[in-house]
Amino acid sequence: MTINRELTYLDYNASAPLREESLLALQEAYKAAGNASSIHSSGRRARSIIEDARHKIADLVDGNPANIIFTSGASEANVTALSPTWLKNGEPYILTQVFVSAIEHPSIIAGGRFAAQNVQSIPVDEDGRVVVSELRRLLEKLGEDETALVSVMAANSETGVLQPLQEIGVLTEDLGHLYHVDAVQMAGKEPLSMAMIGCNSMSISSHKIGGPQGVGALILGKGDFRPIPLLTGGGQETWRRAGTENTAGIAGFAVAAAQSTNPDEHARISRLRDHMEERLNELSSDAIIFGKDVARLGNTTCFAVEGISAETALINFDLFGVAVSSGSACSSGKVGASHVLLAMGVSESLARGAIRVSLGWATTHEDVERFLGAWTKIYKRMKPT
Repeated sequence: MTINRELTYLDYNASAPLREESLLALQEAYKAAGNASSIHSSGRRARSIIEDARHKIADLVDGNPANIIFTSGASEANVTALSPTWLKNGEPYILTQVFVSAIEHPSIIAGGRFAAQNVQSIPVDEDGRVVVSELRRLLEKLGEDETALVSVMAANSETGVLQPLQEIGVLTEDLGHLYHVDAVQMAGKEPLSMAMIGCNSMSISSHKIGGPQGVGALILGKGDFRPIPLLTGGGQETWRRAGTENTAGIAGFAVAAAQSTNPDEHARISRLRDHMEERLNELSSDAIIFGKDVARLGNTTCFAVEGISAETALINFDLFGVAVSSGSACSSGKVGASHVLLAMGVSESLARGAIRVSLGWATTHEDVERFLGAWTKIYKRMKPT
């Protein structure tokens, strides 16, 4: 898709621009009528698009195509997974608690379909990584007749910090619990393998990797476990999610999934991010980059300068034609202190100044330089004296 070069767009973790190839797939799918549940030729064509897409999505996460459940997005996938009732070999399997890390997406923090009193928070360290020893302690406190669901995001949307997914997977399996991974930010940016992670389910989203908005997937993993459906009343997705599939959106999603696994693209983006951070430190030596000492996504920088308000800085960035984010923006549009940074032990005043810059498939060196030029002016204007 043609990018508006009058705007320097560096907010890929919020939503990536639609890839040209995905747009073409959308357009082709929209040209033909057909419901994938119909048995005539138009229906069979739609069904073929969806089944082909399952294989491409499975390749993205090293999963099983038969275990792909298409949804309206990752939030729906998360709420579906966070259910106190799963099925094991078709029989009800009851989960008494859900443990979620303190830095999760709101759809996870809210606990999905679990009652509020059955949602427990897992602390993170100063870098934003789950404290696995504390998770073990919490799980070992459960009674012998209690089984829990553990839900951890693969990579944080604000800082880009990666979680010890395999270590958590081994722990949950050893103690006999289930494990969900929100891989929305990691998919298409880092190698991802459900088999290596050892999770029972995973959520991903199309628009984070350059596909269309309004489509995502819940992917089932090891064992014959699955959550009971969130949406019922139809046999779509083999009775696991009712409602006519978004054939065109799924087509665009599949193409984006295939396009996003290019290691050369990942390396290029990472080099741009590293250059940006090096120059950011030169221009503002008091800037704090969160999570910089641990493994992070190669496209993400979250930083703050004490005394500089993110809300004011974002307005100025926008006036300069640069689109970036704050650490946390609520639906009202007001910038608040990031719950992620607060959970990491960052002071509220510094957390309120957090600015997230996230690069992606269409980001150029010129885009990074425009951001740095805008930041130079903003920093000089707003730096506390």
